[in-house]
Amino acid sequence: MQLATLPSNLAPPPAGPLAAPGAVLLVSCYELGRQPLSLATPLACLRQAGFAPAAVDTAVEPLTDEAIRPAKFVAIMVPMHTALRLGTAVARRVRACNPAAHISFCGLYATLNADHLLRDGLGDSVIGGEVDGPLTALVTALNKGMDAVTVDGVGTRALAAPAVLDPAPPSLRLLPPDRRGLPSLRRYAGLERAGEVWLAGAVEATRGCRHTCRHCPIPPVYGGKFVVVPRPVVVADALAQIAAGARHLTFGDPDFFNGPSHGLRIMRELRADAPDLTFDVTIKVEHVIEHQRRLPELVELGCIFIVSAVESLSDQVLTKLDKGHTRADIETALRLLDAVDLPMRPSLLPFTPWTTLEDYRELLRFVARQDLFDHVDPVHFSIRLLVPPGSSLLADPTSADWLQALDAANFTYRWRSPDERLDRLQREVASIVTAGSMGNTPARETFGRIWEAAHAISGLPLPPLPEPVAYRRRPPRLTEDWFC
Repeated sequence: MQLATLPSNLAPPPAGPLAAPGAVLLVSCYELGRQPLSLATPLACLRQAGFAPAAVDTAVEPLTDEAIRPAKFVAIMVPMHTALRLGTAVARRVRACNPAAHISFCGLYATLNADHLLRDGLGDSVIGGEVDGPLTALVTALNKGMDAVTVDGVGTRALAAPAVLDPAPPSLRLLPPDRRGLPSLRRYAGLERAGEVWLAGAVEATRGCRHTCRHCPIPPVYGGKFVVVPRPVVVADALAQIAAGARHLTFGDPDFFNGPSHGLRIMRELRADAPDLTFDVTIKVEHVIEHQRRLPELVELGCIFIVSAVESLSDQVLTKLDKGHTRADIETALRLLDAVDLPMRPSLLPFTPWTTLEDYRELLRFVARQDLFDHVDPVHFSIRLLVPPGSSLLADPTSADWLQALDAANFTYRWRSPDERLDRLQREVASIVTAGSMGNTPARETFGRIWEAAHAISGLPLPPLPEPVAYRRRPPRLTEDWFC
């Protein structure tokens, strides 16, 4: 196996206050149980520019005062809502321990919540979407004594809205992520398969998405565009993780079939070097159907399950979300995947302003009829729509019926269901799921409790679970339950 390496022509250490080891600190708080790519990629860029950044992943290791005090620049990675909520606590701690440090929030949710993060003093700058180029340029500018407002793609109090999409220059996009110094893959989620847990890594072949689902945080930042990560970069990163023990890879792309030929070429190359490697991907329901001829090769190359954002079975809800598929399409996609023995692990969004109690009960009936108990992590039955600032849903003509004020501190607009029983059910299901997770309760047993709760709150007698129309083996799964 030939490993691609980082370029050896690193820049000489720059002179300036940010040049000292640890003067630049990168912090990740949560990245779906994976070793954070949001650290590895900027580490490569900053090291290439001659800096000596420190990196801490608070999901698996402590952030100490000893790491915070020497930092003159702290970047907090916030690619998702959970990471942002954790990241704001990190920012407050940095402010208390090291008030002079420049704090930058980096990632999708930094852009969406720029007004709050900058106005309330949690951060000094924000960078969204394509982080690596603007982050490296920002550190370089600050090291030279320049003002952050002069850097393209960076938002500050004087210029709160950074560019929608500012890809890194070619010299940086050709750098493979640098995972040196990050916690071992053993500290992160693995692949559970046939009673064993394998070490798992994660890569990205594309970032952004060409689709514009209204509830998704990506369209407000990427504007319906996606960025292709060069194939040599993805392969180099994958091979480095395989050399570190990974036997399975997760492609973190929002949709692997945004650029299907690109992703498949990467896997052909990787399987030539690692013939036993397995992987999983995320693919939209409509793309499963559109690219059905590619499914056999996907399996042949080692794909052992796909995640698909099914969200709902209600065609009304799917239309409101602009998902691009219908309930009938979901059933078609399941049949196509069954035909090639490729399990779907659906992600769900069961609680929206347009969901009815009958919608929710029908979702449960569908899961039971399709024998998907072990394919859906129970947390998905509790997920409530998040409406962040900038969400396309704010333009929904019926928003006055359900939308409430912005809860800036929690990074979402509040909303209420027209049927208050659904709000109560969501809270009860969340409690059931939490108790089941803490007690390692089997998914089918947790599902049974949710089934009971949904009928009790509807005032209906409890029916038996429907008989399955198909029987499915328990699929492989990642040991991290959360997909978004």
